[in-house]
Amino acid sequence: MASHRDDAARLLRRSSADFLALVNMRNPRKFDDNIFGFHAQQAVEKALKAWLAILGASYPFRHDLAELLAALESHGQKVDDLWCLVDLTSFAVQLRYDEVDAGYPLDREALIKAVGLLIDRVQATPLT
Repeated sequence: MASHRDDAARLLRRSSADFLALVNMRNPRKFDDNIFGFHAQQAVEKALKAWLAILGASYPFRHDLAELLAALESHGQKVDDLWCLVDLTSFAVQLRYDEVDAGYPLDREALIKAVGLLIDRVQATPLT
């Protein structure tokens, strides 16, 4: 069984891979919002799970970003600035079967910035 350090490192690698996809999907004429949103959701989910692993905490095997943020709060982490990412949850499982209509085009640059800052923050979190 992997240690929480190994688990966190693996999740951060996968989150960074999804983030790299985002950076290369800036053009909405080439990549649909559903595809971009899916990778944004995945990058955030894996980063939040890595953060929990760094803290030595278990995490749920679900895609609910609100649940992950609540778990981080219960471990004393400040996540007030991350609740704006919860809407990405709809791009997780639903996307496999249907289209997600956010009702507006995704602000790709803002999401790229927010996800990048989240990954940097998790990478800077000391292991417990």
